[in-house]
Amino acid sequence: MRRPKIAPSLLSADFAAIADQIAMVEAAGADELHLDTMDGRFVPNITWGMKIVKDLRRLTALPFDCHLMIVEPERYVDAFREAGADVITFHYEATPHPHRLLRHLREIGAKAGIAINPGTPAAMLEDLIEEIDRVLVMSVNPGFGGQSFIERALVKVEEVRAVLERRNPACEIEVDGGIGLANIERAVRAGADVLVAGNSVFAAGDPPAALREMRSRVDTARAASR
Repeated sequence: MRRPKIAPSLLSADFAAIADQIAMVEAAGADELHLDTMDGRFVPNITWGMKIVKDLRRLTALPFDCHLMIVEPERYVDAFREAGADVITFHYEATPHPHRLLRHLREIGAKAGIAINPGTPAAMLEDLIEEIDRVLVMSVNPGFGGQSFIERALVKVEEVRAVLERRNPACEIEVDGGIGLANIERAVRAGADVLVAGNSVFAAGDPPAALREMRSRVDTARAASR
């Protein structure tokens, strides 16, 4: 069984001190960094694009998990890859040709990720499973940090895990939204491999301690699942 990864979400970081924030979570044991790109169309918020990803790439060797909450992601994935994205995740709901885009992501050397919103059934991925390197199950509605966790997401993680074990066991499951100490162990037991943590890390009184406690609980939960 894979050791689950913890991916602090830079959406919740203080960009006035972003180099220090990245160094802090890297030293505390972050496995990768989650970067949310929002376009004000697919979601009501606006964040950053390729220039920010390229500049941040100089600050760390941690893998970049770039989560594209944008319409027409196929227009931008090459530029995100060139900027330094290691995993590129687009939304199933944002493009009419997810199969083509998954294959293209692999062709340009990125891990191919696909995200599904809370209202999208896991069954919608049935015809894509073999092409996916990472399935991102949204446990909040995308667009803003700090939202409450949607419990139904854990059932969806279990559903995705059951399909992957039969047809693509190398594929990872990521959970994004409202992840913290109250639910991170349950997410791992449901089958999550990558846990995105935003406010629960960066808004904590002691972010490194919070991240280390999450790591301890994640490892304990995975060991108990064996």
